Parts: sequence; structure tokens; C-alpha cells
Amino acid sequence: MSKEIISTPLAPQAIGTYSQAVKIDNTVYLSGQIPLDPATMQIVDGDITAQIRRVFENLQAVSQAAGGELADIVKLNVFLTNLGHFPLVNQIMAEFFTEPYPARAAIGVAALPKDANVEMDGILVLKNEYY
Repeated sequence: MSKEIISTPLAPQAIGTYSQAVKIDNTVYLSGQIPLDPATMQIVDGDITAQIRRVFENLQAVSQAAGGELADIVKLNVFLTNLGHFPLVNQIMAEFFTEPYPARAAIGVAALPKDANVEMDGILVLKNEYY
């Protein structure tokens, strides 16, 4: 088993003792992404829609750094401080994903780092041509 740490400046740098992602063989474990702008490391301006979109963009950047795409995600976890925003997650997710969609969980939480309203993590499996 080979373990490779994935890192890209196109996504926020880790703000703790973790890596943006870890690749083992053709499986990539994506750390949770909150709506940080990678250039400023601040929560993006705007409403929950902007935050959700930024999280997908961050996940996309890390997926690409690992040699994959969002379409390679097989499991996505969504953490929301307000589950009432879940319809927006579905709407924006449709901009980034096409069928077949990944398995997914949506979890309501009391709080997230830096007072974010949304966080997502996931697992992706790279196609043979990527590894």
C-alpha cells in the first residue's frame, strides 16, 4: 500500500493537522472543505449559495490535483448548520455533477469551523488511466 499526500494551492490550505487529501492506490480520501477562498483563506462573501458553490469548487480542485474529477467521487458527505439549505445543495450539485450521482449523506450540525454554514468531504476512485 502506497500513501500519497495530495495538495494544491487551488484549494484552501489545511488549517489543522490534516492533509487536503490522501491517495491510497486508486482511492482518494478528500478532507472536509469549507467555503474558504484559497487566495485569502477567508469565508467567501455572499449567501449560502456562494458558500455551497465554493465548497464544490474546492473539492473539484483537490480532486483534479489527485488526478481525477468530481465525477469520480463515489461518496459525498454534506454537513449543514441549517438542513433547510439542503434543496440549494441539490440545485448547485446539479451544476457540478451528472448522473450517475455519488452516494451521499446530509448531516445537520450545530457548528462548523470558522462559522461556515456548509462543509463537504468525500471519497473518489480514480479510473485506471489515472494511476
